[in-house]
Amino acid sequence: MTINLFQTPEYRTLIQTHIFETIKYLFDRNQEFALACEVKHITFTPELPSGIKESFDDTVLFILSGFTFESAQLNEEHFSFEAGFGSENFGSVVSVPLLAIKQIFVGDTPIVINLAEPVIVGGEKKVGSASTKSSMEALLNNPENKKLLKNKK
Repeated sequence: MTINLFQTPEYRTLIQTHIFETIKYLFDRNQEFALACEVKHITFTPELPSGIKESFDDTVLFILSGFTFESAQLNEEHFSFEAGFGSENFGSVVSVPLLAIKQIFVGDTPIVINLAEPVIVGGEKKVGSASTKSSMEALLNNPENKKLLKNKK
């Protein structure tokens, strides 16, 4: 059985920490940057008008500069900032789980590439934690199941 190394809890934790530390580093140096994010995991408050949201592809690029950069906030699980959208500059707070950030750019140079996906638990977006396991890991955690697999060989 092949496991996807980029979807393991260990990799999710590693890349989430890397994204957090990279953004923190850029903030500490007052360096503006851009993020490519998966739209399906982004929360907009207030919700964007449908015409604007429907214009997005699956991945959207946010350029953090000026007021958007100044309004940005970071914690171990999410990154958020204020931005204006559309010709009417509709204001909304954008909240992105760190694992929904697929790339970070400084200028035209990608400095972080993330292959992990955020974990959805019970309809709620959840970051990579040790509590999330593959079905095989969950199966093998029960000693009775291990016995069954040994007998099958």
